[in-house]
Amino acid sequence: VQLQASGGGLVQPGGSLRLSCAASGSIFSLNPMGWYRQGPGKQRELVATITSGGSTNYAESVLGRFTISRDNAKNTVYLQMNSLKPEDTAVYLCYAVVRSTLGGTTRKYWGQGTQVTVSS
Repeated sequence: VQLQASGGGLVQPGGSLRLSCAASGSIFSLNPMGWYRQGPGKQRELVATITSGGSTNYAESVLGRFTISRDNAKNTVYLQMNSLKPEDTAVYLCYAVVRSTLGGTTRKYWGQGTQVTVSS
């Protein structure tokens, strides 16, 4: 199983970015999927998660600004980030808890990380 993240970049404060993370390989289910981030000198922080049924959870710091969604047909999770602030600057890492076969065990996989820089 591989997770390929994309969509990071440099954006001005108040701007928007959309991150994507596509899973491929031996996949029976992806539940949940989500995003962490790690800013310079900071601990890794869980940003948002989404279950296969569409239930979501967010870090308090991004509530009302970020929206997580997923396309189950494409095994892809998205993170729409609006009203970005300099403190959102971080490497964003996607993850997925994967079950490869019906009744099989689960394992957590990580994407490669994508840099988001919010600066004027």
